[in-house]
Amino acid sequence: GQDNVEKQKKDFLDILDFYQQLNFNAVIVQIRDAGDAFYPTELAPWSRFLTGTEGQAPEPYYNPLEWMIAEAHKRGMEFHAWLNPYRATMNENTEILAENHDYNLHPDWMIKYGTKYYYNPGLPEVRQHLVNIMDEVVTNYEVDAIHFDDYFYPYKIKDETFDDSQAYATYALPQQSLADWRRANVDSLVLDIHKTIKARKPWVQFGISPFGVWKNKSTDPKGSDTQAGQTNYDDLYADPLMWMQSGWIDYLVPQIYWSMDYPVA
Repeated sequence: GQDNVEKQKKDFLDILDFYQQLNFNAVIVQIRDAGDAFYPTELAPWSRFLTGTEGQAPEPYYNPLEWMIAEAHKRGMEFHAWLNPYRATMNENTEILAENHDYNLHPDWMIKYGTKYYYNPGLPEVRQHLVNIMDEVVTNYEVDAIHFDDYFYPYKIKDETFDDSQAYATYALPQQSLADWRRANVDSLVLDIHKTIKARKPWVQFGISPFGVWKNKSTDPKGSDTQAGQTNYDDLYADPLMWMQSGWIDYLVPQIYWSMDYPVA
């Protein structure tokens, strides 16, 4: 079963206190995992990671996001709200999803790839929906930043096709390659969210934690001297370097899950 509210709160405070003792000044906390939310919203069901059942509010009722922000701020820490934009489900077990999950409301937005469902980044209405989600969080909560991790287009799976051919045929510019079109879709989302955040609360930061390799030197002289099996640019269709240079994001925290002497990195 799920931890009760009291234990959830205690666990969170133990983490905050631990980092406060070490003089950390910011926490990055996940508030949306896969089409769900750790706060009340019309745009998504309550996360099952709170109560064990998706769509069910915490009992006794509280707003975890509001509470977590307040506790972080009490300790002089910034609160960076971490969201996964494109991941719609964690697995194929879709019967656990609430009736108001986007998988059920908007099946046409979904692409199955491997064992997960993803929001199709090529659809303008998906982009608008994700912008609305971020807009609501920034407008209604005292967050200090919006944070994305490395889930843009999914990591490639051998012999699987991410079937966005219909959206590509509908929305791509003449002569635009599939890869360039996919990158343009992610670019648009990042730019739209940047504009939305800055229009609402210019002081709120927008940060991204992409996979640790932008491009390998083998495909681009500006790339790093790495031999990564997949890269942001070529496989995840994300161009964090360009976002940073364009001023669309305020900080970049690459995910470098390897030792300093790992040969291919």
